[in-house]
Amino acid sequence: MVFELMAPLMFAGLVVFLLLGYPVAFSLAANGLLFAVIGIVHGTIEPALLQALPERVLGIMANSTLLAIPFFTFMGLILERSGMAEDLLDTIGQLFGAVRGGIAYAVVFVGALLAATTGVVAASVLAMGLISLPVMMRYGYANWLSTGVIAASGTLAQIIPPSLVLIVLADQMGASVGDFYEGALIPGLSLAGLYVVWVLIVSIVKPAAAPGCPAEARTLHGPQLIVKMLTSMIPPLVLIFLVLGTIFLGVATPTEGGAMGASGALVMALAKRKLSWTLLRQALESTATMTSFVMFILIGSTVFTLVFRGLDGDLWVEHLLTSVPGGALGFLIVVNVMIFLLAFFLDYFEIAFIMVPLLAPVAQKLGIDLVWFGVLLAVNMQTSFLHPPFGFALFYLRSVAPPSVRTMDIYWGAIPFVVIQLLMVVLVIAFPRMVTGNISEAPGAIKGSGLEELRRQIEAPTTRGAPAAGKSKGGEPAPPPPPSKSDDPGAELERLLKGQ
Repeated sequence: MVFELMAPLMFAGLVVFLLLGYPVAFSLAANGLLFAVIGIVHGTIEPALLQALPERVLGIMANSTLLAIPFFTFMGLILERSGMAEDLLDTIGQLFGAVRGGIAYAVVFVGALLAATTGVVAASVLAMGLISLPVMMRYGYANWLSTGVIAASGTLAQIIPPSLVLIVLADQMGASVGDFYEGALIPGLSLAGLYVVWVLIVSIVKPAAAPGCPAEARTLHGPQLIVKMLTSMIPPLVLIFLVLGTIFLGVATPTEGGAMGASGALVMALAKRKLSWTLLRQALESTATMTSFVMFILIGSTVFTLVFRGLDGDLWVEHLLTSVPGGALGFLIVVNVMIFLLAFFLDYFEIAFIMVPLLAPVAQKLGIDLVWFGVLLAVNMQTSFLHPPFGFALFYLRSVAPPSVRTMDIYWGAIPFVVIQLLMVVLVIAFPRMVTGNISEAPGAIKGSGLEELRRQIEAPTTRGAPAAGKSKGGEPAPPPPPSKSDDPGAELERLLKGQ
């Protein structure tokens, strides 16, 4: 009986560590080692189980897929400091300026372009907050609309490739990063489209909240505007092709695409005469900090997961979630509600490293496509940036907003966009082809409308085929999905070490 309670107690212990404010990476590792010692003393875990830790840590260090994280981070930081966002916002603002809400449309458009080139939320929010917020305030935009559009458009960097969280999710689910990029493209662009629809509604219902630019602010016309638009748009579009085009065409792997993107960002900064040793050093230091943050959390989650599996915690989670009424539909509802609530307190990296390894095997057992499930979680985890009062995008924007913008204005402006993101979660569930229809060899068998697919899952959850390993258009072979408890040699070894 005590052994059966060890896994729930271990999970509860992790929650206590996090609530006490300890760093996530150290909380995961310390909690895992603490319960490993308790299990060894109690006789439920063999000491030899911990011998797997060094090999797992070395496996993380040897994982070439994770190299894409520092490449994309470095690329985003260089672009943020090279003035690309400023040029884009100025040009697109001139193009849409006469239209009511034109600058807000420009912010969404530039946010999507920055997302497709930087993949870093902080860089996008800070850049647009510094550049566009003063302009929107000067032309009479409502503070809640200005801040909401800027924060929400910055978070597009999480779902539009080359998103860092998609790399982490693909690694945790044992799927291809290229498939995740292809699957997330349509939901990400659709989300940007919904943001535009919301701005349109506000400009119609409350015209004073989203006025057009006065004529004196539109300094470019005719050929001048066209030339400015081409010179501002071509470099980021070329960079997008270097990164995403080569991945989708199968010319480069995601890691190689990230390396080309980082090189392209350096060339762009050099061409704009913005590249300096100071800028380069700052970008390298920030990249090293971000990469170390991710790697330490990943190592801590590895320690936690090993001990949690040794205590049969994966079986406990599987039994807990597969017994939810409603089959696959019930599972999806419970998981999405849980992820939404966790996003109030944890950021997307922490959720990905803690929850995804526990949820992916259950989703696979229910026959759910892992790429589709991962993109669904990514859309949901995007709300972690906009949740009042702990959303990171809100903190980033608060740090650059003038004192005249109240914190409550930022919170109220973010709420409609959180609702829009939840609407996108519903759309991805209802229309899975939004994800799988863009993948050349989509693993699994999600076809037809969302209602048809969910009906098949509920009626025959055990007859669905497991996702098949394939080859991504990014050129990397898609690793096989996480094995089940019955056919995983590592799990069998763990049971033997526990004397079962």
